[in-house]
Amino acid sequence: MKTLRILIVLFLSLCMTQVVYGESKKAKIFVVSSYHREYLWSQDTHAGVCAALIDFDFLDDGRQVKEYTENDYVESSKAVVKKVWMDSKRKNTMKEIAEATAYILKEAKKFNPDMILLGDDNAANYIGNLYIDTKIPVVFWGINGLPLKYGLIDSIEKPGHNVTGIYQAGYLKENVEYLKKLVPGIETFAILSDDSPTGRSKAKELEKLAAEGKLPTKLVATVVTNSLSEWKSEALRLQKEVDAFFVLNHNTIKDDLGNPVDQLKIGAWYLRNIKKPDCAHEKQFAQEGILLVVDDSGFKQGYEAVKTAYQILEKGKNPDNTPVRAPERGPVIVNRQRANMLGVDITGKAFIEEFIDSALALEKYPK
Repeated sequence: MKTLRILIVLFLSLCMTQVVYGESKKAKIFVVSSYHREYLWSQDTHAGVCAALIDFDFLDDGRQVKEYTENDYVESSKAVVKKVWMDSKRKNTMKEIAEATAYILKEAKKFNPDMILLGDDNAANYIGNLYIDTKIPVVFWGINGLPLKYGLIDSIEKPGHNVTGIYQAGYLKENVEYLKKLVPGIETFAILSDDSPTGRSKAKELEKLAAEGKLPTKLVATVVTNSLSEWKSEALRLQKEVDAFFVLNHNTIKDDLGNPVDQLKIGAWYLRNIKKPDCAHEKQFAQEGILLVVDDSGFKQGYEAVKTAYQILEKGKNPDNTPVRAPERGPVIVNRQRANMLGVDITGKAFIEEFIDSALALEKYPK
C-alpha cells in the first residue's frame, strides 16, 4: 500500500512537471512596429507576420489571428505574442521617439520575451540597439537599403551578433524600367519624398542609380521635405519640367501649423493636381492611386521575419551566422483608375501582373 502511494505521488509529480514544462516552453514573441495600425504598409507587413505565425504553428487558427490583430496580444497552445507600436510616422520628434522607446523598453522587460521582432527602420535602430549582444535573439524586417547602417550587424553574410533579419531591396530601378515600358515616351522624372529615414534612404538610392547611368530616364530633381506647402509647390512646378514622378513616402509631412497630414489626404491632392505618369515602390502606393508599382512586398517582409524567428527558436539556428536577406520582388501592379485619369493605354501590357481598380486616396477624400 505504501509503495502504491509512493508511485501515485511520483506519477502526479511527473504530470505536474510536464504541465509546467509545457507552459514554460511557450515561445514569448515581442513585436515592435515602427508605425501605426492604420498605415497601409504596416497592415501589409502584419498580414505577412500573421500568415507565418499560422504556417509555423505559433498560432493555432484564424480566430487567434483576429484576436492578435484587435488586441495586440494573443496566447496560443505554443506561443504568447505581444505587439507594441512606436507611431513614429506621426510622432517623429526626438522627444516623441525617446518617449516611445522608453515605453517599449518597459513593456519588453515586463513581458520577458524569448524573441524580439522589430518592424522597420526606427524600431530596428532605437530598440535594436538596446538589445544588441544580449541573450535575446532579435529579428528585424523592413530596413530600407543595407542594414549595416544601424550597427546591428557586422556583415550581410555573417551578422556576428544576436541580431539578423530581412531588409528591403527597394526594386527602385525596376520601377523606373517598368514605368518606361508602360509609357515609352518618358525621358525625364523627378522624385517626391518626405524627409523621413525611409524617404531619404530611397531618394539617395535613386540618385545613386541615376548618377551611375543605370536608369532608362534622366533624373531632373529631388524633393525631400516635411513641409506640405513646399511639397505641393515643388510638385506643381516640376510637372512643367518633367515627364514623370517617382513618388516615395509622404507620411511624415506636416501642415504650416506643424500638424501631421494623412498620407491619403496628400495623395488625393496629388492625384487631382499632378497629371504625369508615376511610379512607387510599395503596394500601398498603388492602393493609394499611383499608376505603377513594382512591389517591395510588405507581406514578404513580415512573413520572412517570422520564418527566420522560427528557425532560431525551433531549429536552433544562431542569429550571428544567419545571413540577412531581401525577399524577391512582388508583382508589377497598375492602378486602372490612375491609368484612366492620365489616358495611359494599359491594354495588351503582358508584363502587368496585378491590377488595382480604384484609388483609395480619392475614395477617402472625395471632392
